[in-house]
Amino acid sequence: MNEQFPSVLLERAVSEFAKLPGIGRKTAMRLVLHLLRQDLGAVEAFAGAVTTLKREAKFCRVCHNISDTETCRICADPRRDASTVCVVENIRDVMAVEATQQYHGLYHVLGGVISPIDGIGPGDLQIESLVQRVKSGGVSEVILALSTTMEGDSTNFYIYRKLAPTGVRLSVIARGIAVGDELEYADEVTLGRSIVNRTPFQGNL
Repeated sequence: MNEQFPSVLLERAVSEFAKLPGIGRKTAMRLVLHLLRQDLGAVEAFAGAVTTLKREAKFCRVCHNISDTETCRICADPRRDASTVCVVENIRDVMAVEATQQYHGLYHVLGGVISPIDGIGPGDLQIESLVQRVKSGGVSEVILALSTTMEGDSTNFYIYRKLAPTGVRLSVIARGIAVGDELEYADEVTLGRSIVNRTPFQGNL
């Protein structure tokens, strides 16, 4: 049954919220009605934060993490171990690993994993920039911390083949993360142990 909106403005707002991932039309309606109950200043602050994020947020020129400046605070921190680079799928995974407080190196955000069924190939990801980063020197270990899915394992193997000629040490997070799990949903203790107890990457699928 088609929804009967009392207002075109309401319908338009609901339609826009429903475009967000994981937001159905019922949830979109609830969010829009919530905003309608707020005072104008609160709604303008909400809209302003989103607009400012889109206009001003940058991606770190070194690791591709989201940043307020050209180089993110992690890459710019002299206390971090610059010889170790942890390769993750997305920005949420950086936040998940940081929450463990068990890792003190740098990161490299791929922006996804290789997934032919979704039309994502190596050229769509930040793999070549990782290779160049390692070739430029100063990196002694690359930790592959991708989700333990078929796509994640395939991406690990591709990166291994690209980095093998450099001689850099390649390791993979321990399988405390169940096969098929995504990194961002792992609890902090399990993820922390998986980072600490990482093992050499064997170079096979």
